[in-house]
Amino acid sequence: MSELPGEKPGVATRWPAASPPMTVTELVARRGDLKGELLDFAQHARFGRQLTTLMRAAADLGPLDEGILVRTLDHFVLENRLRDGGTVVERFVAQQRPRLTEDESQMLLGWRDVVEGYFEVHPAGDGIGTTVFHNLVDDLRYRVHSNIGPDVFATVRPKMFVYGRIVPVHPATGHWLISGHRGFLSGLRRPDPGPGRMEVVAADPGLLRRNRDLYERAWQLQADDRAAFVDLFGSDLVILPPTTAPARLIEHYRRRLAQVGASVEADGTPTHPAAPGALTAEEMGRLPEDYLDADTVGLIYDETEGLNYYRDFGRLDAMFADPALAGDHTHITVLRGYLDDDTVSALPLRRLAGRHPAASTVLRVLLRRPGFSRQRDGEDLLRTRKGAFFGQPAAPRFTVTGDRLAELLYTPSSEEGTVASGDPGSMGRSVIGVTD
Repeated sequence: MSELPGEKPGVATRWPAASPPMTVTELVARRGDLKGELLDFAQHARFGRQLTTLMRAAADLGPLDEGILVRTLDHFVLENRLRDGGTVVERFVAQQRPRLTEDESQMLLGWRDVVEGYFEVHPAGDGIGTTVFHNLVDDLRYRVHSNIGPDVFATVRPKMFVYGRIVPVHPATGHWLISGHRGFLSGLRRPDPGPGRMEVVAADPGLLRRNRDLYERAWQLQADDRAAFVDLFGSDLVILPPTTAPARLIEHYRRRLAQVGASVEADGTPTHPAAPGALTAEEMGRLPEDYLDADTVGLIYDETEGLNYYRDFGRLDAMFADPALAGDHTHITVLRGYLDDDTVSALPLRRLAGRHPAASTVLRVLLRRPGFSRQRDGEDLLRTRKGAFFGQPAAPRFTVTGDRLAELLYTPSSEEGTVASGDPGSMGRSVIGVTD
């Protein structure tokens, strides 16, 4: 993208610099029709099961108002991985008839590169009705067009804060569009740093990927945290009863918070009080409610996937160690659940197979394939059943606060402006709601 005031050149975009034959104005105008056709395509019965799963997950977090529904659908269409590892928008581009032009195809595929987070609004001053959004998550700036005309920005004033999603107009441009629902809110002086909002930011540290410095620091934090975990537990894989697992996790997080605080002081870096809404060691060590009645809990701290919890993992480990248990309905049902669960990656199955030479015997029983070999057939099995996890760019589980967001979180309130959000209900009074 073209360099903006305060932008880190060469970081905010990874797209080639060649210009498309269609102008930005033409692309923005064409975008509305294409997005409508894409959304119609996404609601076909073939995608019904996965879309329903996402909607139910969203409903578990609170009421499904219009903003949440549209945001969930937008994520499903552009980012959610299908069983084959592809996305809905990729299917649409491949199957659309009559065929799309090259510009249209590249524009649609470019929308997979979603940037989501808090944005501070700045005037663009370019005379074409754009607005500059300073992303408080990756600390970079983006020149944003309105999909439905410049009037939508009339209520957005400089120094307002917006929570939302933006996508490239086209990979070859440095221009962006708002994607999904927008609801402008007023009455707050700064981004709400409470748990509801910060959890959204922390939920996908991959949002930092455009800012290489923050991204590399996040990976280093994860590596340091994993090393501390291994130092405390003696391994990156442990199996514990759910009655004791929280206490051990709390111990880990207390040690880490103390280590990080000591490191900051040793560097001479000014220390700040904990950010409002920051999780305590007790909160970070808490297990999900449905894990408390599990037989065991497996903790795996992977270098790439970070720390994950696995329900009844001890039963699986015992069965892979003693394949005779594969004849027991309880044990084999747990394994079948792991293989069928769209939310579980290939990681626990890989680790079980790597720990136990008799893994092939267990998998033959599960799959009812007497000739199955883990060494020969295991990778194909995982790619078939866990395809959504293959091809995804690796991202750390940690997020790093950029300079501007740190300034807002740690300095006393001043004339920072108001807040706008695409997720009304947790940050203020809704004034305007617009859906693309």
